[in-house]
Amino acid sequence: MKDWQSILQYKNLVAFLDETSQQHRTQNAYQCLGKNHSYAEIDQLSTNFAQWLQHTSGLKAGDRIVIQLPNLTQYPIVAYAALKAGLIIVNTNPLYTPREMLHQFNDSGAKALIILEDLLPKYEAIKDQVGIEQVIVTQATDLLSAHPSQQHRSQQHQYFNLIHLLEQGQSLPKITPSQAQPDDIAVLQYTGGTTGVAKGASLTHSNILANAAQMAHRIQQLPNLEGGNFVCPLPLYHIYAFTVNMISLFGLGVANTLIPNPRDLDSFIDTLKSSPFVGLAGINTLFVGLCHHPEFKQVDFSRLKVTFSGGSALNQSTFELWKKVTGCTITEGWGLSETSPVVSLNEFNHQQAGCVGTPLLNTDIQVWGIDNQALPQGEIGELVVKGPQVMKGYWNRPEDTAKSIINGYFLTGDIGLQLPNGVFKIVDRMKDMIIVSGFNVYPNEVEEVLCSHDEVIDAAVVGSPDERTGEAVIAHVVLQQHSELTQEDIANYCRENLTAYKVPRQIHFHESLPKSTVGKILRRELRTA
Repeated sequence: MKDWQSILQYKNLVAFLDETSQQHRTQNAYQCLGKNHSYAEIDQLSTNFAQWLQHTSGLKAGDRIVIQLPNLTQYPIVAYAALKAGLIIVNTNPLYTPREMLHQFNDSGAKALIILEDLLPKYEAIKDQVGIEQVIVTQATDLLSAHPSQQHRSQQHQYFNLIHLLEQGQSLPKITPSQAQPDDIAVLQYTGGTTGVAKGASLTHSNILANAAQMAHRIQQLPNLEGGNFVCPLPLYHIYAFTVNMISLFGLGVANTLIPNPRDLDSFIDTLKSSPFVGLAGINTLFVGLCHHPEFKQVDFSRLKVTFSGGSALNQSTFELWKKVTGCTITEGWGLSETSPVVSLNEFNHQQAGCVGTPLLNTDIQVWGIDNQALPQGEIGELVVKGPQVMKGYWNRPEDTAKSIINGYFLTGDIGLQLPNGVFKIVDRMKDMIIVSGFNVYPNEVEEVLCSHDEVIDAAVVGSPDERTGEAVIAHVVLQQHSELTQEDIANYCRENLTAYKVPRQIHFHESLPKSTVGKILRRELRTA
């Protein structure tokens, strides 16, 4: 297991990956769809593909390559290969529409695409409008055979098959060692685009290595993780799983169990039953869904030492439910695409529900007012972050970069405060705040109250224009099956727990709420519904 300090000594991610693979050669690195791959196997396969990329693809160092895959072992193989070949990774959501793909491919200037075969029709719809020169295709089951290169299948497209390139690359000359400098871009991580057009956060080799070291510094406080299985349902194209699972935990000798489709809870729980695990990362909605599944209590939690939560607010009721069912306390953290991503994390054995913990090593978090000056402890303002994990800037957007990074501090757009014990609490996103008759209403607070009701599974709160009060609070609620609660019951419950102006003016019941692939509730869709 690498000490966190040693991670900071590497010039680039390739040197880190090479030495890690040698150190843990015989250990299991990834498990997916029942198939294990050791560190040595991942290293060899990624090297084979890197040799094809460097010698045959026509790509050169600094070119951008899109990876549009779900959580399959192919993901770390091609990502590590791209880094070894000196390319810049453009992580891309497999559920993107052709319109979203078109923007991201063109904005990044990508020249190559690695894509799941099932997604090809979406690429075909835009292929004449983008600058993609090489398309590499894979199927979910490509690596499940004992001899994948010998698999025979009919080819329904004219593009390269990844499985064939892994074989071809084996006979090509060795790759030229990466010359990437610490400040060179390794990944373009596109933001969700909820406040406008999606922008690419330029994350350097040193950004990602620093954040991997910062997380290792915390994780190493937990005993006996090396060699254990860490369950990864969060998508690898999301910067959290990319950095924490594919870099930090990989460097610590922890095996990652990849979950291709966490929405399929039956299959997910079958995977959890198949082997004990030491850790799991998720978000509020996933924890709720698992805990309410009738089979989940049959999972063996005896080795579970850590559960990470991030990406959306963790409710008190979920915090308590997970502890009751699994015996493990959730450790909530906070981060953003622009910060590689982790900024803060609760201290182990001192977790506070609803708080995002203390800053990671070498990270400074401040609370700023509207004049971009620090506010006293306890006052609510915008959280800003300074540290080695903060991005280089937005790709080809110097004006946006200048607006978002002031004196080295990244303006996060999150509203929060620092508690007397030094722990930070996120109140809400600035753009989600509702103003009722001049009073600020934070959706997270109202959602927390709604979800504390025994018969409420999920809730989301948004604002709607109102002639009298400026905005009105609108609640969208999912009830337990067979619940007979009415809108008035919910409103009365809110009146018991909230000041009058925070009580929802309207309450709508749903079978489910719209969510992103990471599981975040999409408030913007509810606003326009």
